Amino acid sequence: MAAVLELIAGSYEQVTVGYRVNTDEKEWTAAADFTHHAHTASISAVAASERFVVTGSKDETIQLYDMTKRVEHGALLQHDGTVTCLEFYGTSHLLSGGEDGLVCVWSTKKWECLKSFKAHKGHINSLSVHPSGKLALTVGTDKTLRTWNLIDGRSAFIKNIKQNAHIVRWSPDGDKYVVVVNDQIDIYDLQTASVMGTIKNPKRISSIKFLNNSILVVAGDDEIVRLCDTGKEKWVCEFKAHETRVKSVDSFMMEDYCVVVTASNDGFIKMWKLYLKEELESPTLLGEVNTTARLTCLAVWKPSSVQQTTEEPAAGATSSKELAQELAKMKRVRIATEEVILEDESKPKKKKKKDSGK
Repeated sequence: MAAVLELIAGSYEQVTVGYRVNTDEKEWTAAADFTHHAHTASISAVAASERFVVTGSKDETIQLYDMTKRVEHGALLQHDGTVTCLEFYGTSHLLSGGEDGLVCVWSTKKWECLKSFKAHKGHINSLSVHPSGKLALTVGTDKTLRTWNLIDGRSAFIKNIKQNAHIVRWSPDGDKYVVVVNDQIDIYDLQTASVMGTIKNPKRISSIKFLNNSILVVAGDDEIVRLCDTGKEKWVCEFKAHETRVKSVDSFMMEDYCVVVTASNDGFIKMWKLYLKEELESPTLLGEVNTTARLTCLAVWKPSSVQQTTEEPAAGATSSKELAQELAKMKRVRIATEEVILEDESKPKKKKKKDSGK
């Protein structure tokens, strides 16, 4: 049976486009399913969960689409400035970041803003939620990398990285994370919070995605897509994906192989078949579609949880208590071992009494 699959892309032309993919044949085809012109400025971010697709824009709004009912679902108006990044945590929460320096945590049940906090003095360039849902990382134009305790929305750690990083991502297992500054990928270890390796790309990096806990797909300001092994700190494979620079990459798993999806300035979205073996071979083209738009961002919508690397907590995910111990090891602000905002929104949060003793 063919997988239900849709490619969602945002564009400079303010339009969101959706293409339904037919995976029945050897060569996959993508047919135009919808175009939506809800924004009044170019689209800067897109994310997909099992039910919803959300887009962020320079018009300061987040537009919602219910993919199961195939209808618009309203707009979120919390940010003052461009919405720069969007990420779902499972099916229950959405995190958004913007040029206003705010991180907002949204419940997907009623689409209310559960919490918002000022994360950076400048713009937020990128955010990433730990697979356990207890920590988030952000990077911004104030040249800092910040670790957030999502229990209380407080900063657990601030690292001055002396440059403006524009991408941050947790690995699927949550034991490490990567920070991108221009053409450089720094690989950080969670326990030590220090750089354990660095990889240089020939061009400025535009988009990255972990395919598993070690292999990272990297797109930059050229037509080549490269795969690096973050454990061995080396490039393991590269292939020419487009005629012009690649703007965005995403991926999902099929039964025994991975599909890498690339979107380019040339208007094409392409799907590549890659077997995640010990010795990686160049992927083969499964199918492509010419959107004729100037694409800015990309997401894959699939109603079943195929994006396990980002949407399901890893097996034996870190508990609040363990996480508190990890952060204590790193001489960071202690995290109280209590319910996490991303885990249970039904219980009202109790106000803590201030300790009057010195």
